[in-house]
Amino acid sequence: MIPLPSPRPDQPAPLAPTNWWKRWWRKLPPSRQDRFATLAPLLSVLLFLSAIVVAITYLRFEEIEREQEAVTRDVEYAQQRLRLRLLERQEQLMRLARDVDNKEISNEEFEFQVESLISQFPELLAISWVDARRTVVASYASPSAPPHLVRLPGSTLAPNETDGSFDLARDLRQPIYSRPLGEEPRNATLMLQVPLSEQGRFAGTVMGEYSVDGLMRFGIPPEVMARYAVALLDDRGQVLAGSLQAPNDVLRQLPWSDQPLEHEVAVSPVGNGLILKAQGYRTSKDIVGSGFFWVIGALSALTVWMLLGTWRHTRRRVQAQQALVAETNFRRAMENSMLTGMRALDMQGRITYVNPAFCSMTGWSEGELVGRTAPFPYWPEDDHDQLNARLKDELHGRTTSGGFEVRVQRRDGSIFDARMYVSPLIDPKGHQTGWMTSMTDITEPKRIREELSASYERFTTVLESLDSAVSVAPLGSDEMLFANKMYRLWFGLRGQGHRHLVDLAGTQPTPSPDNGDAVDAFAGMPTDTLTEAGAENAEVFVKELDRWLEVRTRYLTWVDGRLAQMVIASDITPRRNAEEQAARQAERAQTASRLITMGEMASSVAHELNQPLTAISNYCNGMISRVQEDRITQDELLGALEKTARQAQRAGQIIQRIRAFVKRSEPNPTPSDVSLMVSNAIELADIELRRQQVRLTPYVAARLPSLLVDPILIEQVLINLLKNAGEAIAQAGRPSGERHVELRVGPKRHDNQDVVEFAVRDSGSGVPDEMIERIYEAFYSTKSEGMGIGLKLCRSIVESHHGRIQVQNIYNGAEVVGCCFSFWIPVVSRLRPEGSIDSPSAQSSTDIERAR
Repeated sequence: MIPLPSPRPDQPAPLAPTNWWKRWWRKLPPSRQDRFATLAPLLSVLLFLSAIVVAITYLRFEEIEREQEAVTRDVEYAQQRLRLRLLERQEQLMRLARDVDNKEISNEEFEFQVESLISQFPELLAISWVDARRTVVASYASPSAPPHLVRLPGSTLAPNETDGSFDLARDLRQPIYSRPLGEEPRNATLMLQVPLSEQGRFAGTVMGEYSVDGLMRFGIPPEVMARYAVALLDDRGQVLAGSLQAPNDVLRQLPWSDQPLEHEVAVSPVGNGLILKAQGYRTSKDIVGSGFFWVIGALSALTVWMLLGTWRHTRRRVQAQQALVAETNFRRAMENSMLTGMRALDMQGRITYVNPAFCSMTGWSEGELVGRTAPFPYWPEDDHDQLNARLKDELHGRTTSGGFEVRVQRRDGSIFDARMYVSPLIDPKGHQTGWMTSMTDITEPKRIREELSASYERFTTVLESLDSAVSVAPLGSDEMLFANKMYRLWFGLRGQGHRHLVDLAGTQPTPSPDNGDAVDAFAGMPTDTLTEAGAENAEVFVKELDRWLEVRTRYLTWVDGRLAQMVIASDITPRRNAEEQAARQAERAQTASRLITMGEMASSVAHELNQPLTAISNYCNGMISRVQEDRITQDELLGALEKTARQAQRAGQIIQRIRAFVKRSEPNPTPSDVSLMVSNAIELADIELRRQQVRLTPYVAARLPSLLVDPILIEQVLINLLKNAGEAIAQAGRPSGERHVELRVGPKRHDNQDVVEFAVRDSGSGVPDEMIERIYEAFYSTKSEGMGIGLKLCRSIVESHHGRIQVQNIYNGAEVVGCCFSFWIPVVSRLRPEGSIDSPSAQSSTDIERAR
């Protein structure tokens, strides 16, 4: 034996397994040791239950395996018996076929031998002698055979009756089994075709027909039928004979598996489609159905439940202890971190507790305050009497729930204001042991409150001094939350004035004193969206005050959280009067402009009227002379009179159009046809253009929508632009081939809205770049004899119809070859109140530039 080497003195001896286990156990915390001590018995019980389940499962698997082997063995034995029986019948039919081939028997002898075979073997239902043409030569059927198997000599077999077995026997020259035949599975038959030959030629078959049910009853051994559920199936799984069990009645190989204890084999390798299937009966219970298993499981579950209950009880006790410690620490930390000072007094008025916040406020430590009685060191000397009386009220329970304000003196002598709240101190048994006081420093909040009060007074003074009426009221209520002096002067203290202003502003996006009921533009929107929305302005007329007011409304959240509406109403009556006066001046300027235009066109109009008047005079003189000479017929006279009437009508139309154009009238916006307005303007402007030898080419798009405009004003704009175009061409001195003006009217899209654009393009010298920005100014003109009000009025008229006018020079390379004045009117147009046009002061230059 080789001696083991002894350990060196300087090396530590290896730890024994028991020492390692003890050290590991001691390193664990007590809570984890308790957990392991509780889980160890639970684990052992689970292991015991698992071993029992494994043992029972193993024994069950052994039993199932033996039963499966028995089923396989018995089914194969039954298959051999059934196959042997079929082979014996096949041999007998083949001997009978040889006798027929050798012509050793006649038809009567054939029937006699067949009758003997059928009587000996019940599974045979019928045997027939069929020639090559499928004609039955001789046949005999069992008395128990179905009627369709009784075949008379001389009858012919249909091709579908043999299921192709007759043709296979003819082609292969060997016995052929058919597939199971029959309309009903329980009455299925099996057909055997044994071929006949005559001098090497196919001469028909000896056809034997078996009952599948007979094969089942007489071919399967009785001992197999007694132990299993046996059935004969076709290749589609349909039961032809016998019976099978329901899935729940078949013995399963495993309780949780769907694989039953069964076995199936083909009856014959020849291919007749018969399958023999056997199923094992459920004769024994599985693991789950074992009473022994349930007893062991119940005892194990009870043991596990008791162990888990003990573990949970221990855990709850530990958790309760930990929660109590955590709660105590939390309350202590909360008291120490509070900004509110806490002080406890006993029933005699002695301090028993103060928190750090109280000590921090007063500057005295806990040891200096606990145990002290009145007067306390943080009381100011001047307030001792007052505070003593207050302390007596506290000890007798005479305190207010809202607290009281006191002055507190710090250790350094400084004073601060504090609010104290007193409540009874109740112990866990419900007995009062003293009084608990909380103290809050209110020096800064008091200063802020005083500043807010002063700010409110200043704000109220400002609102009371405003010239505008300011009111605030809740939605849908006549209650007034605020009203300044001007509102009270106009409407008093009632809320009907506020509601009336809101209704007028809501129904009058365009100021008018005749509007009806109110509709709020923001009705139904969320509160946050309402308060974030901007203010809405409206100009309304208040009949009760006989004033025009500009009303601005907006939503706001009141100090109590309610949704309210503020209304600011300013008196704009002087401005409205000035605007109306400016509108009247603009109207007179329009009329003057039209008169000036007609004055400038007077010679052309006179020339235009002279032509029909001269024609009328000539027609009349001619008719007089021919009537005197009696050289005129009635038809010629009527023709001459018709021509005279047409010339007079033409002169009347010219005069009527001039009168309508220069007539002074109030602007009247109506749905107007664009083509008619353009036609009327061309009729008047073309007179001046022809005098200046300028060719006018109009182009008006088809199916233009109607415009809500004053047609006379739009015609005035078109006439001014066409006349200016002709004068620009005359000043440029263009040759006759280049003296043309083009008028184009068609639909367009501007600023995401449908408009109708009017464009006048001439071939003049254009507008100098330095004058483009000033041509719309009043009394500014590019012509030496111009008055400077034409284009200015054109822009006012167009913008009063919510349109825009612009000018653009036309270049041919670096040279100006013409100018284009264009303006557009929205399809859905809305005029200003009372149809007045915009005055130059109504829009700033910034708005005009943005509109361009």
